[in-house]
Amino acid sequence: MGRRSDHSRTELRELIVAEGHRQMAEHGFARFSARQVARAIGYSIGTIYNLFPTLDRLIVAINTRTITMWTAFVGQRLDGVGDDRIGVLVRAYFEFASEHTNLWMAIYDHRLPAGMPLPPEDDETRRELTLIVVRELAALLPHLEDTDVERLARSLIATVHGHCTYALNGSFELMGEVDPVGLALDRVREAIAAAKAG
Repeated sequence: MGRRSDHSRTELRELIVAEGHRQMAEHGFARFSARQVARAIGYSIGTIYNLFPTLDRLIVAINTRTITMWTAFVGQRLDGVGDDRIGVLVRAYFEFASEHTNLWMAIYDHRLPAGMPLPPEDDETRRELTLIVVRELAALLPHLEDTDVERLARSLIATVHGHCTYALNGSFELMGEVDPVGLALDRVREAIAAAKAG
């Protein structure tokens, strides 16, 4: 039974995204269903598509919520840490992905259709996570131009992401690697040392 008058538009949007986020965490991207979200909150699928014109827009909102969680998680790990902040960053990446695997994977499994940009507010929210890395690198590499720091940050995030993906999907285990976090951290430290020397 629908409850079309129970919530304002803002409340309804929050209800949909919160339930979608819960279901994404439970079932993962491949099994995610907007229809199941509608059923769980007691509204019709049409109500969801009235607020999110496409399934892609709903998934973007859910993934942005995950990135907001992730940004807060990393910030908490760094709070009050004086030494080895890069080590904290790398370990926090693996830790979040391990604790929230379905949500983490959904960020990368979802692809927007060609020509559909992220809404500006989502893009800005997502950039905050990268900016944490940029700020930490800038503190270590004050001689680099901002653009070079940002470029290095993107490369190091990709490096850690690749190691984390291999850890979670079992590829490192098949290779006999027992310390994926340490391996990723070694590569990151090498890149930072090279940037300092260069």
